[in-house]
Amino acid sequence: MRKVNWSRYFGDKAFYKTLMTIAVPMILQNGLTNLVSLLDNIMVGAVGTEQMSGVSIVNQLLFVFNLCIFGGLSGAGIYTAQFYGKNDQKGVQYTFRFKLMLAVVLLVAGVAVFVCFGDKLISLYLHEGGDTGDIAATARYGADYLRVMLWGLLPFAVQQAYASNLRETGETMLPMKAGIVAIFVNLVLNYVFIFGHFGAPAMGAAGAALATVIARYVECAIVIVWTHTHKEKTPFIVGAYKSPYVPRELVGSIFRKGMPLLVNEFLWSAGMAMLTQAYSTRGLAVVAALNICTTIANLFNVVWLAMGTTISIIVGQHLGAGDFEKAEQSCWRILTFSVLSAVGMGVLMAACSTLFPAMYNTTPEVRGIATGLLVVVAASGPLHAFCHASYFTIRSGGKTWITFLFDSVYLWVISIPVANLLSKGTAWHIILVYAICQFIDVIKCIIGYILLKRKVWINRIV
Repeated sequence: MRKVNWSRYFGDKAFYKTLMTIAVPMILQNGLTNLVSLLDNIMVGAVGTEQMSGVSIVNQLLFVFNLCIFGGLSGAGIYTAQFYGKNDQKGVQYTFRFKLMLAVVLLVAGVAVFVCFGDKLISLYLHEGGDTGDIAATARYGADYLRVMLWGLLPFAVQQAYASNLRETGETMLPMKAGIVAIFVNLVLNYVFIFGHFGAPAMGAAGAALATVIARYVECAIVIVWTHTHKEKTPFIVGAYKSPYVPRELVGSIFRKGMPLLVNEFLWSAGMAMLTQAYSTRGLAVVAALNICTTIANLFNVVWLAMGTTISIIVGQHLGAGDFEKAEQSCWRILTFSVLSAVGMGVLMAACSTLFPAMYNTTPEVRGIATGLLVVVAASGPLHAFCHASYFTIRSGGKTWITFLFDSVYLWVISIPVANLLSKGTAWHIILVYAICQFIDVIKCIIGYILLKRKVWINRIV
């Protein structure tokens, strides 16, 4: 019998120390963010299921914009990590300039879409079904929430450009600290504006949006000020605004490698919105339950989600330095850690699947559906962790067209048609429909494993 090489999948103390140094700040920041999102969700839900559903729908739409920013910046981020790995600070500065300009372009496009088509997009998620919800009220609350949230897109886009460059050059603590401050600002202001405390009017869903917008400006200000006052740690910022110049060859290279990521993130996030829209045809109770499930699941999935960015940083730097053996070794070790973390957190999530929905001021129908969905997410977590780590590994080597096929094309060709077929063409319970759509990703896992084994991602691009 062939002996298993355990060192391929498990590292030593030094490896995990490096891993945790990068991952823990992101885990803490994302964990606190999702915890506050959960509390925010519960507070909004306390004023009515319709307000909670309206907020949920708009956040699903804003998720598309957020991922477009993330995808656009990630294309340049591949180069940032590899430039940093070869100690090319000028290259790091060029990628920063590119990120800022791209963020502004995406910001203008996003605001235009939401201003012109926001109400129509919200209406796509409003369907009769079950005994829960008022469609007209849900649409009204969603529109109010969106109008306020539009003011927060600018600081989000700028902050992402700065924070991504900081993380890719090894500074993960500052974005975490800024995020934590913003989280507590958001939490306090949610309490003030949603319910109308300390003399403020009770704004409900719009109050939650206002709190989020203010928190985003606070977070953006902290990141910008720190970056410009710690130039010894951020040499790329010295002279960054003296000129918008980015070498034409680098711009062309980033577009060739990065545009598939931007298109992928847009199609993937839009695809996730379409999945939710397919499920929403079963009624507002399903929309509300999906909102509860997603909010809680995000809290439990922070570890394996953070592993994606960690892979892109560690593996990207090894590839930039030309150390392909260490890049491959790190890939498999982080992937193993990611899957095992998903198993552990999945057990906890399943154990708490009835506890969290009970905190919401909503109907028994919504709570029952949310509990079932959470069990499905907990059981399918290891599959999604493997796919997530595979995606970021392939992306770190600049194989962005492969990631495009692997991620969003798979979603649109396999997952969305299945979800629409089962949601609209069968009378099966929504929990069964949701479970089939989650576990169908086992096909994606097999494809990811083959791509990793064939080492198609091992590539130095700088």
